[in-house]
Amino acid sequence: MKITLIAGARPNFMKIAPIIEAIKQSQEKGIALEYRLVHTGQHYDEKMSDTFFKELNIPFPDVNLECGGGTQAEQTASIMLKFEQELLANPADLVLVVGDVTSTMACSIVAKKLNIRVAHVEGGIRSNDRSMPEEINRLLTDSISDYFFTTTPEAGENLQREGIHPSKIYFVGNTMIDTLLKHQASFRKPVFFDSWQLQAKQYFVITIHRPANVDDPNQLKYLLQEIVNNSNGMPVVFPVHPRTRKNMEQFGISFPELLLTDPMGYLEFNYLVQHAKAVITDSGGITEETTVMGIPCMTLRNSTERPETCVIGTNELLGTDPKAIAPAMKKLMDGVWKKGEIPDKWDGKTAQRIIAILSEMSAA
Repeated sequence: MKITLIAGARPNFMKIAPIIEAIKQSQEKGIALEYRLVHTGQHYDEKMSDTFFKELNIPFPDVNLECGGGTQAEQTASIMLKFEQELLANPADLVLVVGDVTSTMACSIVAKKLNIRVAHVEGGIRSNDRSMPEEINRLLTDSISDYFFTTTPEAGENLQREGIHPSKIYFVGNTMIDTLLKHQASFRKPVFFDSWQLQAKQYFVITIHRPANVDDPNQLKYLLQEIVNNSNGMPVVFPVHPRTRKNMEQFGISFPELLLTDPMGYLEFNYLVQHAKAVITDSGGITEETTVMGIPCMTLRNSTERPETCVIGTNELLGTDPKAIAPAMKKLMDGVWKKGEIPDKWDGKTAQRIIAILSEMSAA
């Protein structure tokens, strides 16, 4: 079986890396699986240097389609045009997509138009918020995929409600956690950790980038003000997304209590998270990692496609109203934050399960 793996952004590579490792292990056992790694170039990321691939033992892509920039429609069209050429030149038996970026949807459409099977890793997760581009990408991808590798049983239930037959759904776990657990012992202290005199469990980490939180100057200022005012004087480390930094500068928003840094590498950022008092974020992926590491997490969104991080894990959905921050921070400071547990099959063996299933398909 020839498998084409799709990555459009840095987190996609972290989800695909353990799958490639599992493919290589299966090849050593004589199983006839081949792969080609396609980077659509959807997100230009200066952090994706040679060091990124070497540190995390991620193979370099076989090709970069260089489809960055433009509106979402322009980017979708560019990915589809270039991926069609790629797939015609390098035919595959299966296209495997991960997550919910534009590349996930666009490459799935191209594959199906060429009568090639599609497998969606992280299929079935839903925020039920169609104002999010990612939700549209999930819905469209899942509506045409052939196989679904899910992170939770609930994701499988979502798919069945949408008419997907259970025989196409495989509950395997979370490949992002495979990567986290593999590299946890290698997390690296950021260069600023000692110079800022940070101490374990005595600082906060925040990441904010979604338009609902950062595009309105009053909203952004109020959110940051509430975080600072309720941090009990502890340092607040803020790796600033370029979009957020641009808006802060444009709106003239600054707080001396915030320790601003550029976006960080994977090993340094997760070291910071692992030793934090808590994380305040509007990211989905970080809520998975905090759940596995047992770190309290507050999510500044009105919905989440990862409800297991709230039901089982350490995450709480606060919404986008800054007034929700103070009571949540008081709960944390009072020592009554839930401890949480790790969801089933988030054990570092997800990729092995996926490749075992694909190997059976290949042999059939």
